[in-house]
Amino acid sequence: MPKNPFTDVWQFLTATTGDYLQLGNWRLLILALFWALLLAGIALAFQNWREDSAQRSGRHLGIWLVRVLIGCMWFEGMLWKLPLPASGGLQYWTEQETTRAAFEFHSTFVKDIVLPNMNIFGPIVFLAELVFAASMILGLAVRLVGVLAVAYTLQLWLGIYRPGDPAEWPWSYMFLAMLMFLFVLEGAGRSLGLDAWLRRNVPAVRDGKGLIGRFFNIAG
Repeated sequence: MPKNPFTDVWQFLTATTGDYLQLGNWRLLILALFWALLLAGIALAFQNWREDSAQRSGRHLGIWLVRVLIGCMWFEGMLWKLPLPASGGLQYWTEQETTRAAFEFHSTFVKDIVLPNMNIFGPIVFLAELVFAASMILGLAVRLVGVLAVAYTLQLWLGIYRPGDPAEWPWSYMFLAMLMFLFVLEGAGRSLGLDAWLRRNVPAVRDGKGLIGRFFNIAG
């Protein structure tokens, strides 16, 4: 199949990319998870649109669209962290940080702590990116998760900062970090997301009462 943006999207949506195919039949379970998240995100958007006239604006729709697409990006990036506990790709790029990190203490930490314990850090990285993807697609706890995603992305920026082969453009990471920061500032989950629904329909969340209410009030 000729490679272009349309075929790339189709292959991602049908689990026929290289990252998917290397998972064997497990790719079908991962694909089902993605479609469940995406359809839930769309259903939440429709529900918010129907229930709250204030949500029916181009601004909210635009924030929702960008947030969901970034969630899809996190999900696609998560794929090459499989199979667990550490894929070849994750192992390779983690090793790159031992020679390309901006600061010596960073490379030393990766070399002495992270690499010898990839059976622990590999699943942590996978779960982190899955949480980022789910949060952005559903619009749940976007402010809290966005802060974590900013820190995660800045670690990548500093970890692969120095020149090397293959080359990395540092601004790629900065653009993603800045976008996630804007999601935090805007409370992007309040635009047709689960954060908006919780604030409207769950008084404890709206008023920040109780442990769970305060958590989701701050997180979203």
